[in-house]
Amino acid sequence: MGDQGGRNPGMRVDGREERVVVHVGGEMDIDRAPMLYDALHIAITREGGPYEIVADLSEMSFCDSAGLNALIRAHHTATEHGKHLSLRAPRPQMRRLLGITGADSLFPVTDA
Repeated sequence: MGDQGGRNPGMRVDGREERVVVHVGGEMDIDRAPMLYDALHIAITREGGPYEIVADLSEMSFCDSAGLNALIRAHHTATEHGKHLSLRAPRPQMRRLLGITGADSLFPVTDA
């Protein structure tokens, strides 16, 4: 997948043979959560796509329950398609949200 930043401001997808990275920026709320899920869904379900999907959250400044729900739905989609979804560099607010809700058990989290 090429850069899709023009279609979804604050979000872009970089694709390589071994993994796809979905870069998420700004606030992830009820208005933007569908874009996040759509970008992850496309990356996950792309025929012949890589096993590893990474949601890079390093530039995401805020996430509410709608954004978390999009990530959880994407996790389930990845599992159904035999893919692996991980989160990269979530900020403290997102780490707290993951911990409070127990969703941290669904996602491997990396700092880089």
